Amino acid sequence: MSRVLVIGDLHAPFTHPRYLAHCKKIYKKWKCNKVVLVGDEVDNHAISYHETDPDGLSDGDEIDAAIKCLKPWYRAFPEAKVCIGNHQSLHKRKAKTHGLSARRLRSHNEVYEAPDGWNWSEKHIIDDVLYIHGTGKSGQNAHLNWAIGNRMNTVIGHCHAFASISYTASTKDCLFGVNVGWGGDEEAYAMEYGKHFASRGIVCCGVILNGKTPILERMDMK
Repeated sequence: MSRVLVIGDLHAPFTHPRYLAHCKKIYKKWKCNKVVLVGDEVDNHAISYHETDPDGLSDGDEIDAAIKCLKPWYRAFPEAKVCIGNHQSLHKRKAKTHGLSARRLRSHNEVYEAPDGWNWSEKHIIDDVLYIHGTGKSGQNAHLNWAIGNRMNTVIGHCHAFASISYTASTKDCLFGVNVGWGGDEEAYAMEYGKHFASRGIVCCGVILNGKTPILERMDMK
């Protein structure tokens, strides 16, 4: 029986300081034997297409800080399937903007000194459940719309302000869509863009039991 721990967007080095402990606790609670990170393990604020903080870290310094932030995650979960998110792929998008061949770029594992057991891909399928970041859809029903569009059970991150499980049924099947929330720190300067939003991020992770039973575990913010 597979018991998949699903970790939300980390946005390293701007990860919530208690999120790793929460994920380790949930991994142990449900006796998980697989791990999926749904994308945006790094934030890449310094190279964003949006306005950046001129007093923030440079690109090189942010990479160093992200590696330092991620190393405890590598030790806790040396084997993991990792989805490529929109923040994670910013360096490739920037390279394309400036006309650079993808052959000039190093792998995610090499740049962030990740263990060989971390396997990055646009999508992963375990027990007929699709794990993707969720880029391209937004809002409280993004996870359900992905499941409907894919016609298979689907788990996403990406939409920080929502963490939920939804079902859709037809005469043929019943599918679930899951948004696991995120693991970022809203107090970090890179998250300043959202300080006036009415909705706040949901610090949460998920568990998928045997490809059939989705569970959400929200972190206590007190």
